[in-house]
Amino acid sequence: MTNPLLADWTGPFALPPFTEIEDAHFAPAFDAALAEGRAAIDAIAANPEPPSFANTIEALELAEDRLDRVAALFFNLNGSDANPAREALARDLAPKLAAHASEITANAALFARIEDLWARRGSVDLTPEQDRVLMLYRRMFRRAGAALDDAGKARMAAVKARLASLGTAFAQNLLADERDWEMPLEDLSGLPDFVVDAARAAAEERGRGGHVVTLNRSLIVPFLQYAPRRDLRRKAWQAWAARGAGGGATDNRAIAAETLKLRAERAALLGYPDFATYKLEPEMAGTPQAVRDLLMRVWAPAKAQAEADGAAMAEMLHADGFEGPLEPWDWRYYAEKRRRALHDFDEAELKPYLSLDAMIAAAFDVAHRLFGLAFRPIEVGLYHPDARAWEVTRDGRHMAVFIGDYFARGSKRSGAWCSSLRGQRRLGGDQRAVVVNVCNFAKGDPALLSWDDAGTLFHEFGHALHHILSDVTYGFVAGTSVARDFVELPSQLYEHWLDVPEITEKHARHWRTGEPMPEALRSRLKAAATWNQGFSTVEYLASALVDLDFHAGEPPADPMQRQAEVLEAIGMPRAIGMRHATPHFAHVFTGDGYSAGYYSYMWSEVMDADAFAAFEEAGDPFDRDLAARLEKHILSAGNSAEGAALYTAFRGRMPGVEALLKGRGLDAA
Repeated sequence: MTNPLLADWTGPFALPPFTEIEDAHFAPAFDAALAEGRAAIDAIAANPEPPSFANTIEALELAEDRLDRVAALFFNLNGSDANPAREALARDLAPKLAAHASEITANAALFARIEDLWARRGSVDLTPEQDRVLMLYRRMFRRAGAALDDAGKARMAAVKARLASLGTAFAQNLLADERDWEMPLEDLSGLPDFVVDAARAAAEERGRGGHVVTLNRSLIVPFLQYAPRRDLRRKAWQAWAARGAGGGATDNRAIAAETLKLRAERAALLGYPDFATYKLEPEMAGTPQAVRDLLMRVWAPAKAQAEADGAAMAEMLHADGFEGPLEPWDWRYYAEKRRRALHDFDEAELKPYLSLDAMIAAAFDVAHRLFGLAFRPIEVGLYHPDARAWEVTRDGRHMAVFIGDYFARGSKRSGAWCSSLRGQRRLGGDQRAVVVNVCNFAKGDPALLSWDDAGTLFHEFGHALHHILSDVTYGFVAGTSVARDFVELPSQLYEHWLDVPEITEKHARHWRTGEPMPEALRSRLKAAATWNQGFSTVEYLASALVDLDFHAGEPPADPMQRQAEVLEAIGMPRAIGMRHATPHFAHVFTGDGYSAGYYSYMWSEVMDADAFAAFEEAGDPFDRDLAARLEKHILSAGNSAEGAALYTAFRGRMPGVEALLKGRGLDAA
């Protein structure tokens, strides 16, 4: 029978035929797609015609369409709904795909065509986007080792293949630790209903009765906020902190050490002093020192605020009859008690107004008001019953398909992310994106979100808009294919609209009665908006600074020792844990994306705070002229120009750190 992965997808919106696809289809589909891609690349390299943009760069853009399609589908499935067959194939594919990529960038004839085009670009009639795409292809090849000698190319290929295998193993170890741990709950006293309901749903998802706490963030964080029993908080927090460091088959510490060593070798092969210098060269930040300067500029006021908050909470701990210092498993509990005392604000009181469906509608409403987008639910077979889909249109024109997959399950890796099954481009026809948002919210009837959860939903939808509104000719620069420290700008900026009064008033309604959120509760929410920002900023910055130190200079033989040294040097408060400690730092160790790049959330935050300030200065959060500029220069532009140029075109200048500090309530710290 025909492999559905290799056939034309002729169903609605050319979506994958999920209901026809079996795990056994993937391995032969990858083999066929790799062979087809290799033949297409070889034909481009051997073309006897002189290099042109069309017969070289545009040909490369289209050469691996089938492989891109199969890989996008597989890795989306493996991240959101893993099973043993998919995990085994992922382990097999990691070095194979890395070797294939190395084979392309090591192709001397192909690289020579790109270099020839680059040398003649002044006499070749290229559009600005084509000139940018040519530059990016050349830079990609050179940074992948295309200019190395044969021995260097061979070693680079071996290093990259090993790194790919290590990243896959790291991710699978982490998923196993998160999937396997649970803490049965018999004492439910003091826990609000939504935590009890989430713990019951978690037990049901695992095929058992009663209530359990798992390592899903949307369950364990509220448990740590509300559980009055310190012994249970300690047990839960220590399990959360120990992911990837259990000492058994899923221990990630040796993987982290080898990864850092190989990254340093990769950079050295290309003539860079360390991996951070190599990695940051094409980013907006440019250098490790520029990153460090930003992070330390924010560290001092954040630490001061956190220490002041910690001292107040230590007094509360002692008043409860506990001796000794405030511990990491105490922080969220006493921060919540202190918030209730100072602001008369309780997250449990807020959640009934933040049902998942209402927050999805709110995100869609903002996109309609800003960009004229409309969202229509579509009934199509998807990869999991929890997933649902919408067609996105504007003025009747099809713009994209959006898929949302919102609930936690044991087969899904932790966190939240945005990916695509198909990117936008105009080359070869008007191809529109199929974009996926994946979250890990606790199930409920209905599912009720925390304010942070709602922010996560808006964040990931901001990434989705980067795909949906993309309007470029070449897929190589479409959507989120931008500098790592620019990619978080649209997502973090979109979070601001969650707090806009018109949106809150319309969508934050009690799930049972339909009543709007009371004005008094909205006021208390606003008053507590920067609550605990010292803690949030410190836990993030600690991870970003450790990541930077890992990759700047000699790689550590013992990453855990280096982590401890960095935390001691910056004066990390003992009662705050890193947001991502080394053994479960998936951003950094499951691939190169955020390696030496975890800082990028804060680099982008400098811009997102300043960008939303433009709407505030205009006096209208839905100012159409500003929205049009935002779409034109940022959301639709992809990587068709440098990030700084795109931001300056939107705002007229680059921002300083002041708006970020103000937004986090740290300007007076």
